[in-house]
Amino acid sequence: MNDITLNAHNKEEFPPMHTTEHIVNRAMINLFGCGRAFEAHIERKKSKLDYRLDHCPTDSEVAALETEVNRVIDSHLDVTTEFITQAEAQSRFDLSRLPDDASETVRVVKVSDYDECLCIGLHVGNTAEIGRFKIISHDWDTDTKRWRLRFKLEERA
Repeated sequence: MNDITLNAHNKEEFPPMHTTEHIVNRAMINLFGCGRAFEAHIERKKSKLDYRLDHCPTDSEVAALETEVNRVIDSHLDVTTEFITQAEAQSRFDLSRLPDDASETVRVVKVSDYDECLCIGLHVGNTAEIGRFKIISHDWDTDTKRWRLRFKLEERA
């Protein structure tokens, strides 16, 4: 695949926050057995992610999530990319969120061996560049079983 063509990208993510989204998604999968966020709003100052869960997380579960994300960040993991075809991606990823006009080549973003997903956004080169993950607030919608998490990144002391 010498001539890599990807779809155009119309966002300018803040790389530390966007990479944190990947880490939070994997931590949620590991801790809650849910899928990746179905809705995300990633900004420099604060961000939010929405998940489908079977229960509202307890205070101890929320604390465990924050601890796990910071553990991964503190591990100074390399963030790398790989280019593969959609055909190769089918056995590793859910392709349902790809746009109908997605290029044949897709980009895989890996946070070392902790997480990998299809993504076209901007990321840091190592989790040491992220800072400290802090959960600002969260809320639960009983009717839709949606848990919304709001977070920010703080400078390391």
